Amino acid sequence: MILDNDIVLRPRFNMVLNTTNSAALQRFETMKTQQSDFVISRVDDHVFIRIPKHKQHFWSPQLHLEINAIDEKSCKLYGLFGPNPTVWTLFIFLHFMVILIFIGFAIWGYSNWVLNNCYSLQLTVCIGMIILWFVLYFIGRTGRFKGKKDMLLLHQFMKNTLDL
Repeated sequence: MILDNDIVLRPRFNMVLNTTNSAALQRFETMKTQQSDFVISRVDDHVFIRIPKHKQHFWSPQLHLEINAIDEKSCKLYGLFGPNPTVWTLFIFLHFMVILIFIGFAIWGYSNWVLNNCYSLQLTVCIGMIILWFVLYFIGRTGRFKGKKDMLLLHQFMKNTLDL
């Protein structure tokens, strides 16, 4: 699993397993009670693997697995690493606010430019929002880097559970 070369903040992977989806899901159900290093929750064909609360930090990732049946002998596993949903929601909200402020000040600045009024404030805010967007992006990249060790632990736990 390559985490360094791609620019995505939420790495994804998929693989075909030579087992039924119910057998793979049952392995995670069994591991839920046999270990305490990870918190495992399951809803239908979805499995969520998290770091326990006492070991978590702000950037702790979680692994979301979806295991879908292909036929009677195999299934396809889709994996998605992501931050805690609360952290992800905060980042999406901040990006949304930056976009709204940028669009609002861009429209206001364009109106002032067409009317031959001063638009330096609007231009400054728009440039500031672009800079803030890049800052948010690099904060997200830094968070992913800080959670990389946990991501590798989650991935290894998944592989060990499924005997890959």
